[in-house]
Order: sequence, then C-alpha cells, then structure tokens
Amino acid sequence: MPVTFRSATLDDLPSIMAIEQRAPTSVHWTEALHRRPLENGLVWVAEHEGEICGFACAKVVAAEWEIENIVVAPEFQRRGVADRLMGALIGEAQKQAGTKIVLEVRESNLPARRLYEKHGFAPVGRRKSYYQHPVEDAVLYELRLSSE
Repeated sequence: MPVTFRSATLDDLPSIMAIEQRAPTSVHWTEALHRRPLENGLVWVAEHEGEICGFACAKVVAAEWEIENIVVAPEFQRRGVADRLMGALIGEAQKQAGTKIVLEVRESNLPARRLYEKHGFAPVGRRKSYYQHPVEDAVLYELRLSSE
C-alpha cells in the first residue's frame, strides 16, 4: 500500500478531525486545539491515493518533544501506517536536534504501547486517573535521542 508522508496544512484540518473522532482511544480535541500544532508545523499526515489516512502531532519545548496524538483511520490500521508516522516524527525530532520525546498513553491501549516500545520508548511513570470516559491511568513513556 503506497503511503506518503508530509507536513500538514490548515486545509487538512477537517480530515484530521474526522479521523480523530473515529478513534475511541484518542483524546478528542476541539478545532481550536487542532489549529495550534498545525499553525506551528508540528503535524504530519499520511496519505493514500490523496486521502489522509493518519496523522501525528507533537509540541516542542526547547529540545524536548511531546507526542500529543497519533491516530490512524480504522480502515488503514495494521498496515504499518502508525509505525511509519512514528518513524517520521522521530526522524524529524533528531533532525531538529531533539534530545528526547515523551508521551502518555492509556494503560489499556496495548497496540499503541507496543508501537512505542518497538521504537525504543520506555515507560517512566504513571498518572493516576489521567483520562476520562472511561477513567483510566496514563502510562508515561520517554525516548532519549541524545545525552542532555
């Protein structure tokens, strides 16, 4: 399945929001919350035949990156799209001299946790009752890219 990756634009916002709303484990953001990382150039999309099939967004503070969301449309899951999005995001962080990438994930989201661990992320903590609907702990992960 040929998938291409690129930096997202504001024109991609409707597709990004549609994908995110279909993902039960995703944090559901408002349009305004989606605009901020788009305007800062920190969202990447995966496209298949001109259709956005997934996205990843991050924020950067100094040299530390935080993955805020990574979502793949259900019909494109289990095809390597999330794996390649994660690789693209890690590559971009390295290119921009990032020192580490952090994220939190629902404890029960085992496919996401396996993806992160495959890319070298290690669990470093927990936030009790961090998520709502349903209430669930967040597992904190970190990937060190270089010595700080």
